[in-house]
Amino acid sequence: MTETLPNSGMMHADALLERARQGDANAQGKLVQVWYKRIYNFAYKFFFDHDLAMEVSQKTFISMHRNLAGLQDASRFKSWLYTIAVNYCREELRKKKSKRAVSLNEFPTAEGEVSYQWETSHGRADNPEKQLRQTELSDLLQQCLMELSAEQREVVIMKEYEGLKFREIAEALQISENTVKSRMYYGLDGLKKILERKNITKEALGYEL
Repeated sequence: MTETLPNSGMMHADALLERARQGDANAQGKLVQVWYKRIYNFAYKFFFDHDLAMEVSQKTFISMHRNLAGLQDASRFKSWLYTIAVNYCREELRKKKSKRAVSLNEFPTAEGEVSYQWETSHGRADNPEKQLRQTELSDLLQQCLMELSAEQREVVIMKEYEGLKFREIAEALQISENTVKSRMYYGLDGLKKILERKNITKEALGYEL
């Protein structure tokens, strides 16, 4: 499920951000705690690779620490942070392509328990077989996501998993909202066709594309 700061804590979050911008090391550390999981999840879903997600996350927050004081508009912090993460994802992607010419769908499959928004959560704990099936479907969905272009994958992850608004995605990717919506449309359409090719129905997923 998409994680957002609770409304009751927004004033506190704004104050935390302001202290962090002023160089308060404790406030900066708390910002990392608040945002680390989201940035890691974004990078993980982009690469389906734990090590690369860790690398991107570390670089993102080092950059945040170094450049936060220069952020003029605090209301744009979220899109600004995702801009940094996206740039490091693209950098790592270029490195991988330069090392070996591989297509995006050849990234290694990561092991471990990962929660996806496409999973259905109702009654899973009551049925071990169903839970195993849902885990398998989640992994398969991630593999389908990897078949999209990097541009489409960025947008789909930000919108469907991270819950960013089209405006925030446009700011993070430094493109127009219309371009975001276009990539979103073609990305979801591409996912639907990939799922159909693999004979996976929306009923099985508990998610409708």
